[in-house]
Amino acid sequence: MPYQRPIPDSNPRGKGAALVDSIVQAEKMIQVVLVMPCAGFIGWLGGALLDHVLHQTWISMVGIVLGIIAGLVTAVRLAIALVGGQGANKNGANGAGRDGSGEK
Repeated sequence: MPYQRPIPDSNPRGKGAALVDSIVQAEKMIQVVLVMPCAGFIGWLGGALLDHVLHQTWISMVGIVLGIIAGLVTAVRLAIALVGGQGANKNGANGAGRDGSGEK
């Protein structure tokens, strides 16, 4: 079978693609901002439920603290991914070797 050259991209990315990219970037930033209060609220709800079921009064505070810690960890991870994803891997590479095994 003879080699066939790929068809060149005659329609380069325009303003529409840049607009979509900026909207996606804004959505990622909003996700980083909202994850901590949501995690704290979910921790408080879980702690309040356990307070009610176990007839205690201190578990809701532990739930709030654990929720805030989980939210902080998640926010930091999302922020690192957001900043790290802006430069190096524009071509879709995942940082692994050519075979995808992670070894270089």
